[in-house]
Amino acid sequence: MLKSSQTMKVDFTAVLAQKKQLVWPEIKTYLDKLLDFPSYCAIPSKYDSLKKFHSKIVNDYPQRQGKYFRPTLLLLTAEAMGVPLNQALKTATAMQISEDWILIHDDIEDDSLQRRGKPTLHQIYGKELAINAGDALHILMWQVLKDNLKLAGEGIGQKIFDEFTTMLSRTVFGQTVEIKWTQENKQNLSDQDILLILESKTAYYTIAGPMRLGAILAGANPKQLNSIYQFAKPLGYCFQIRDDLLDLTSDFQGQKKQTGNDIYEGKRTIMLVHLLRTANHKDKEKLKKILSKNRQQKTKTEVAWTINMMKKYGSLNYGEKLAAKFALQAKQLFDKNLGFLSKQPARDQLLAGIEFVLNRKH
Repeated sequence: MLKSSQTMKVDFTAVLAQKKQLVWPEIKTYLDKLLDFPSYCAIPSKYDSLKKFHSKIVNDYPQRQGKYFRPTLLLLTAEAMGVPLNQALKTATAMQISEDWILIHDDIEDDSLQRRGKPTLHQIYGKELAINAGDALHILMWQVLKDNLKLAGEGIGQKIFDEFTTMLSRTVFGQTVEIKWTQENKQNLSDQDILLILESKTAYYTIAGPMRLGAILAGANPKQLNSIYQFAKPLGYCFQIRDDLLDLTSDFQGQKKQTGNDIYEGKRTIMLVHLLRTANHKDKEKLKKILSKNRQQKTKTEVAWTINMMKKYGSLNYGEKLAAKFALQAKQLFDKNLGFLSKQPARDQLLAGIEFVLNRKH
């Protein structure tokens, strides 16, 4: 556990809840206007049932409301640099909407069964309609960012646009790599290979991107933005390793029915890579046979065996230690290089977020 008096004073889950109460109404405002087309292309009233159906699907993931971790980091960073909350609200709204469309597409690509305690969208409506709902939210995200140009000003607003483009481009690159290596059943990966995926999909998208967006709103200089990115890398690694450990050992506080979902999917994690390089020949050969199967072919017994092997060979413990090491690195970088995030209580709340990432239960 990280040693800090500040982190003990801040309930980060309460901070998340508070920021969600600010961002969700703004998201809902955009969702409510989803089909408010100009008169020249308005949808005739006889098709109201189709409008209702479309809105229902598009609203599904946003209404499930995740933790709002990313928009919270964005708002806290902006606040820590003296930006009024209302000036950062649309940027935070776009950040959260981006998560919802990405998750819809990600769940289809992984053929995931559940999201936030309910069946995934494609399990309910089929892949075609789910993809389309993700597309609708993607469009909505850019609409919010367009509106943000007026709020933030053309100069800052364009920088926000550019950061979104870079962040999302790096994220989908990471998804390409992860899917490619899974499809190829690649088995000789190193920790560094996995960190390439984690930097793209988690360190940038979950930590650096939101924080850099908040800092850009405050007029941060390139050195400050780079310092945020360097801090975000180890914290992002910690976040994803913790997430992968929870997949192997937890039901996410009742929200997830299938333990070892990453094994079913064949996802390459730090723990799996560790097991592949430490298991004896017999166990490694059995593991390779399991990994060669698709989700439907893998049995519950095989997945349980894989998790037991991770316990036997210390892979779970290895992941725990690595996550703690990265969290400590992040804390040190925060103290050393992020002094410009100085306004209270936002600074202490950001610091509490490091503790939350390391010790979260879902």
